[in-house]
Amino acid sequence: MVDQTLKSDRYRQGMTTRRQVLGDAHVNRAMQNETPFDSAFQEMITEGAWGTVWSRPHFSKRERSIVTIALLAALGQDEEVAMHIRATANTGATQEDICEALLHVAIYAGVPAANHAFKIAKSVYAELGASKGAEEITT
Repeated sequence: MVDQTLKSDRYRQGMTTRRQVLGDAHVNRAMQNETPFDSAFQEMITEGAWGTVWSRPHFSKRERSIVTIALLAALGQDEEVAMHIRATANTGATQEDICEALLHVAIYAGVPAANHAFKIAKSVYAELGASKGAEEITT
């Protein structure tokens, strides 16, 4: 595990935000799997994605979650879609929010991308024990 006192303020803010969104268990697994080969990458995404973009004040974590899932779905980034669907339990994005975002994906990025993302979302919601419909996941 990396000594947090040696990291930048942006890294520390990023780690706080990353933990708020993805949860401690996920972040701890990622950090335990960090090697010298990917440590610079982990630092970059923690500072850049989490410490800069996700920590900006204009969008709420819910709004960022919705945008992120739509972008990842449009790009076909299946594992990341699933990870960010799981994170909605922490961001406040509801199943209805994600459904609406994926409808946009269908129109602007293509039906196959949205269809696959819906399949992933349904699987993750089932895994999380979420009820069918558009109810919010509670933790």
